[in-house]
Amino acid sequence: MSDMFLECVDCDWREPYLKPRTTCPACGADWLEARYDYQTARQIWDAELRERLFNLWRYRELLPLRDLSNAVTMGEGGTPLYPARNLSLMLNRRHIYVKDERQGPTGSFKDRQASLAISVMKEQGVTEAVVASTGNVAISYSAYSAHAGIKMWAFITSAVPPEKMREIAIYGSEVIKVSGTYDQTKKLALDFARRKDLHYDRGLKSIAAIESMKTLAFETAEQLTQMLGPGENTPWRAPDWYFQAVSGGMGPVGVWKAFNELKSMGLIDKVPKLALVQVEGCAPMTRSFRAGLEEAKPVEHPDTLITTIATGYPGAAYPYLRRVMLEQGGTFEMVSDQEAFRAMHVMAKMDGISMEPASAVAFAGLFKLVSQQVIGPDDVVVVNCSGHTFPVEKFLLGDDWAQSVVLSEEVQAERVPQQEGILASLERLDRRVHRVAIIEDNQDASRLLRRILQAHGEYQIDEAHDGRAGLEMLRQNPPDLILLDMMMPELDGFGVLEGLKEDERLKDVPVIVITAKELTAAEKKRLEGRVKGLLQKGSFLSTDLLDDVIKTIK
Repeated sequence: MSDMFLECVDCDWREPYLKPRTTCPACGADWLEARYDYQTARQIWDAELRERLFNLWRYRELLPLRDLSNAVTMGEGGTPLYPARNLSLMLNRRHIYVKDERQGPTGSFKDRQASLAISVMKEQGVTEAVVASTGNVAISYSAYSAHAGIKMWAFITSAVPPEKMREIAIYGSEVIKVSGTYDQTKKLALDFARRKDLHYDRGLKSIAAIESMKTLAFETAEQLTQMLGPGENTPWRAPDWYFQAVSGGMGPVGVWKAFNELKSMGLIDKVPKLALVQVEGCAPMTRSFRAGLEEAKPVEHPDTLITTIATGYPGAAYPYLRRVMLEQGGTFEMVSDQEAFRAMHVMAKMDGISMEPASAVAFAGLFKLVSQQVIGPDDVVVVNCSGHTFPVEKFLLGDDWAQSVVLSEEVQAERVPQQEGILASLERLDRRVHRVAIIEDNQDASRLLRRILQAHGEYQIDEAHDGRAGLEMLRQNPPDLILLDMMMPELDGFGVLEGLKEDERLKDVPVIVITAKELTAAEKKRLEGRVKGLLQKGSFLSTDLLDDVIKTIK
């Protein structure tokens, strides 16, 4: 065990860390940070880390728990990091990785926070505690407090979905539903804790909360090393960008601290830039940063359906993260609810990743920064997929998300042969199936186009991987629409267009051109009047292509 210290962020006061404090005894500031003997920690990690389980407690030398026997654990941490292959193809960015925090015990990255915070409570002899939450924190704290035998009072806003409220309650927590904003809910919870002399979880200013989030960065650096190899002169690798949707800012503060600790230990050679994304209806950090404000201007009345990240007043996190951005690079961004919901659909349909709206805010921010060319083609990007989406909120799918097949009374009563009855019922699902031809020499890109069409409707799809084979395929089976790559060897897209013009059956088939590079003015002129749409690889989302397909076929 390496030595631990408490240090004041404002005045640099320091003492050995024996128990948590809420304020600095020297200046009264209420933000204290844990510091460690990093040289000793590095020596222990070099000797022991590869033999340890891959979970949160793997990094115990840099966590504020003195006795590991007090750890309250349910398998938190050690979540997978994997490439979003279809998304990378769609955005033309080679290295987009998902840190899949849905895999935690209660399905969100808040399980890290709950595990360490409840462990510290247990070590300090706490038997009853109070937490304020927009949903996920209360769920995680309730599960871990049940495991530890600690009574939890969970104050939540009335905007939290009923499904989440019930999950909090099933763990035995006392659920207090507040008809107000999250900031009002926090104040009420704090007043309640003071009146009853109970432990109150201070969120961002809780040492355990910040320290728990460091493990996201520690794991990411180890996992990237396994996939991409070590840094230029260091044993571990850091990404170029770390994306996360933010509310109060606790997660990125902890992640930033962790990467700096790894750099000071000589394990990585750089600290990634932070891309912190908020929802437009509650974006005090983003708007304040763009306005050049040193303190965040609060949002009194959040206007968003994504209540999980609707913190109107981020407090001390904003000046901290603003300084990070100004000194080290990075950015704040904001997206609309609809952009987040669109990102949910894209990630589910393209890479099979179903996530909660708050997680999708981070991916929607990635889409924006890629379109703005902020993220380079070779940048290594890690996106925190912070939580699951079960149950799926009704407003995300609308009313037409399934088709019903009602078997006739005769079939149900088995008065007709079963096979005949089922086939007759299936015929009711028949509708006009459009035939789409894909001519694309890059088979990964062809697979992506096929997946986009499959995920959004019923299409009969033919594929060819060079211009000559494509023309032959079109002559044998004339389609309703052609998706045509322009940059192919031997016979390119322009040659295919000439072949179409010469064939009576094909000359009027609509064409959407998909190109890997920006076309010249002369090339665009050659396409005038001959194609129905032009999309550049890496600059469109699946829904862009779908919109063009639907407009063209109709």
